[in-house]
Amino acid sequence: MERVSWEKYFMNIAKEVATRSTCDRKHIGAVITRDKTILSTGYNGSIRGLPHCDEAGHEMVDGHCVRTTHAEANAIAQAAKNGVRVDEAEIFITASPCYTCFKLIANSGIKTIYYDEFYRDERILKHAKEAGIKLVHLD
Repeated sequence: MERVSWEKYFMNIAKEVATRSTCDRKHIGAVITRDKTILSTGYNGSIRGLPHCDEAGHEMVDGHCVRTTHAEANAIAQAAKNGVRVDEAEIFITASPCYTCFKLIANSGIKTIYYDEFYRDERILKHAKEAGIKLVHLD
């Protein structure tokens, strides 16, 4: 049996992390790594301690559920909460980040974004190039 690449390995883990998602509109998982080591994970769900979408329903604004904190934001928040530096790291996400999460990723110092499916926002393509952030689509 052939071993999977590191990229596929971490994306497989992101897909498993996504199974914890509590917003049934889209299950997303994120894994932040550096030097082939997992630093943090996150999935989309509500504010810690508050009811999730699958319990309380969705809070919809302009076609988006705003009750949910996105997987990328939760992974970065978890790292911050635990004092883990993500500067110069990579993030593996089951879907490309929304524009807001892309800005959070960029400002946190993450240098490479791997994603499985492209999700909605073309602005990240232009701004990733301008900011020197690698965007890598994994099939």
